[in-house]
Amino acid sequence: MAKKRKSSGPEDAVRRAAKEVTAVEQHWRAAGRPKSRKPPENYKYIDELAHLQFELIKLQEWIRLQGLRVAVLFEGRDAAGKGGVIKRITESLNPRVCRVVALGTPTERERGQWYFQRYVAALPTRGEMVLFDRSWYNRAGVEHVMGFCNDAEYQEFLRSCPIFEGMLVRSGIYLIKYWFSVNDEEQERRFQERIRNPTKRWKLSPMDVESRKRWVEYSKAKDVMFAHTDRNKTPWHVVNADDKKRARLNCIRHLLNQIPYQDMKPIEIELPPRQLDTGYRRPRKSTQRFVPQVY
Repeated sequence: MAKKRKSSGPEDAVRRAAKEVTAVEQHWRAAGRPKSRKPPENYKYIDELAHLQFELIKLQEWIRLQGLRVAVLFEGRDAAGKGGVIKRITESLNPRVCRVVALGTPTERERGQWYFQRYVAALPTRGEMVLFDRSWYNRAGVEHVMGFCNDAEYQEFLRSCPIFEGMLVRSGIYLIKYWFSVNDEEQERRFQERIRNPTKRWKLSPMDVESRKRWVEYSKAKDVMFAHTDRNKTPWHVVNADDKKRARLNCIRHLLNQIPYQDMKPIEIELPPRQLDTGYRRPRKSTQRFVPQVY
């Protein structure tokens, strides 16, 4: 007597979906290290950016499939172009693999925690790259200069930060730190542009205005920070950001060189046939609320 076939339940559907996901993930093949390429002599910014963004997609797939953990820190002067670089990195990537962390002012509860605690919660897991739009270095910069932390907390940060970062690296995390440097005159020009342009006005916070008055104090704080935290295993990489477009290209190219990834080649995916229509009748359009076609 033939055995009865078990009915297909939710668990079977989940298993089938998992198999389909695995199959899609296998539609990439590694083809060795990418060939080194020098930019053309008279390169166009948009063409070079497109090339680098395609390389970022390969890096993303390598990180995901190999289960790497990558943390990239973006620090520097206000209006130095950190946000622009982050935007160009992420705009072609999967937000489930590459995410941006930009923490706000700590809450009362967070102020009572170990200083690094809220940043630890944002660190990457396997197969993930996290871009920190400002990071734990707030304590060595704005908090110290603006008096938001006392001297004992500041000195403790300078002592413990290299130890903390050493632990991250030993745990297998790729830790990459960028400092965006912009000269006084260029920062002033960008501040004035933000004041005049309503679409950029939100970028200019009261803290940015205050930092403009304390240019020298921030310079001193940066030099002390580098003296304590620029180590061989966790070095600072300075990006000359006087020219925004060049800074974007140089930073992305440097980032690609920090992680030994493979030249991931996409394999053609075969789409399954669409389900046959067995006579299903859809509701009338009049029962649905459509967005007005103004354009």
